[in-house]
Amino acid sequence: MTTPPNRKVLLGLIGSGIQRSLTPAMQEQEAAHHGMRLHYQLIDLDLSGGSAEDLPLLLKAARMMGYAGLNITYPCKQAVIPHLDELSDEARAMGAVNTVVIRDGRLIGHNTDGSGWARGFTRALPDADLRCAVLLGAGGAGAAIAHAALRLGVQALRILDVDPARAQALAAELNRLYAGERASGWTDVAAALDGATGLIHATPTGMDKLPGLPLPAELVRADLWVSEVVYFPLETALLKLARARGCRISDGGGMAVGQAVGAFELFTGVTPDAGRIEQHFRALVSQRQN
Repeated sequence: MTTPPNRKVLLGLIGSGIQRSLTPAMQEQEAAHHGMRLHYQLIDLDLSGGSAEDLPLLLKAARMMGYAGLNITYPCKQAVIPHLDELSDEARAMGAVNTVVIRDGRLIGHNTDGSGWARGFTRALPDADLRCAVLLGAGGAGAAIAHAALRLGVQALRILDVDPARAQALAAELNRLYAGERASGWTDVAAALDGATGLIHATPTGMDKLPGLPLPAELVRADLWVSEVVYFPLETALLKLARARGCRISDGGGMAVGQAVGAFELFTGVTPDAGRIEQHFRALVSQRQN
């Protein structure tokens, strides 16, 4: 696609505790390579004192101000759905939206979490043992990753959540959509990890605003691969522990880049350079650490 010179694009991210997000820098720099003037605004509910209940107002404002789209993150990925005009097949199946494209006044929900996670995971752990994986978190990101994990070939997916009913509901939906009754809801993380080959962490625990481990430290074994979705900080408490135990790991950066690649194309209609975005992302992380 040929990009009109000096094309202007206005985007934003709605979520809580997002001030350290690297998405604005990734999107703005990639746009510059394509001759676009892109501005990416953080709409942080923590700073405004807002909540997911403000989504109708925020979506209306974005539509009125000519936004091309919005990224959606915790805690709004599921709450945003009733306020949209249309959902992609993937977003509908996953029950979560992380990308809203605004076209001709219509709000169209997409989900690049699953594809983003799969891109990062397969690059970091191309030969991972997929016989049995434990997924912590059945919320927006967790649901998207659950679908992606089964598509990648995970044979048994054991799902846990602070709300056991949500884990059970996600497992039931996965088993409805994918053959083999491969998903199950669990309540005991120690029991779920017994015999597992991998651990996927898809809760906010470990973010700067929610530091700590999402499970007891003694349950992280050397024979597990560990996949993290949190990317600020990139080296979460879970990954530090996993690395010290000798686990093979996939950090949240791979998913962050994959999400950005998918969202950029949805917002602009232009195919981005995934390698360039990843290089930029890693450089930004390195700058912050230094």
